[in-house]
Amino acid sequence: MGNITLGRYIPLDSPIHKMDPRAKIVGMLLVLIAIFFPAGWYGYAILFAAVAFCIILAKLSFTFIWKAMRPMLFMLVFLLVINTLFLKTGTPLFTIGSFTMYSDAVFQTLYIAVRLLLMVMITTCLTATTKPLDMTLGIEDLLKPFAKIGVPAHEIAMLISIALRFIPDLIDETQRIIKAQESRGVDLKEGKITERIMAILSLIVPLFVSAFQRAEDLANAMEARGYAPGEKRTRYKVLKMQARDYVLLLICAALLGGMIALSIIL
Repeated sequence: MGNITLGRYIPLDSPIHKMDPRAKIVGMLLVLIAIFFPAGWYGYAILFAAVAFCIILAKLSFTFIWKAMRPMLFMLVFLLVINTLFLKTGTPLFTIGSFTMYSDAVFQTLYIAVRLLLMVMITTCLTATTKPLDMTLGIEDLLKPFAKIGVPAHEIAMLISIALRFIPDLIDETQRIIKAQESRGVDLKEGKITERIMAILSLIVPLFVSAFQRAEDLANAMEARGYAPGEKRTRYKVLKMQARDYVLLLICAALLGGMIALSIIL
């Protein structure tokens, strides 16, 4: 769990870090939409090159991105098993007894793996280059037009920001609980299934207690500082879009348009 990097802000001096959070959030959404268009391997190669360039520009290491991808490897293996059992189309690759693996099963799994990799790369790049406070301000500004129909823009932005902020803290707390349980003789990796379930329960219960305690402490701190949802608030930091932010949006929009065109052609 210590390898989970989602939600961790990495303070570096890069052009991506200096961009407006609204431009980064909208750009991420455009790229995420583009990922789901069936643009073929050429389209995914273009998206991968663009996202990889952003990661390099943000001065993030690909090892950091790989750590965010590792927790999903089990799910990919599971999807490969399911696809090989149920997808019986395409070219037969090999046969073992009565079992035959077809090419479509492999290609379908590879498509899902590439999409997941791109989604993890772009979301990790966003959270690693955007401060939680800036993320809150950006989401709130983007949701402001919906406030006219009763959408609580500030409260939603605050919830998302708090959730992202506490992901690393919960991971660290889980690591501490695991070490404390192991020092008391609890084995989370070996033993029978029933023993491992009981060991996991001994981990989940204190983790939930700790999470609720953190939530209560945060609520008390916000109330002590006079926080009142729905009240009009002033800002110390005012977001301003610059030329580089518009360039980012144009590039992301062009990527989306390119994926739509490729999906139509292919």
